[in-house]
Amino acid sequence: QTRLVESGGGSAQPGGSLRLSCTSSGLTLEDHAIGWFRQYPGQRHEGVLCINMFNGTTIWSDSVVGRFTISRNNAKNTVDLRMNNLRLDDPAVYFCAASSICTQWGKNDYWGQGTQVTVSS
Repeated sequence: QTRLVESGGGSAQPGGSLRLSCTSSGLTLEDHAIGWFRQYPGQRHEGVLCINMFNGTTIWSDSVVGRFTISRNNAKNTVDLRMNNLRLDDPAVYFCAASSICTQWGKNDYWGQGTQVTVSS
């Protein structure tokens, strides 16, 4: 089920920006709904943003409204998560995942290994 790869994680200052990218060598991402999730230590995954096959977006976390955006680049087979105005409550391991629709996620869906995001002054 690990067929996606995340990149772009790292460290940023409060108010800074990072761009995460999700891609795959085995899946065509435009054929799937792609969600970005994050996991805090000791917590389960929480949804951040999702983009469906029609490029409609779903906001799962109200805290990212106006700061994070999700977009596709089908020519590059990528889905990006642009994170602006990072806050001290954003650090987590960020995962991308592929499903059929944004409203249904199961154990048979595809996931990446995750990329760490840290925010510090």
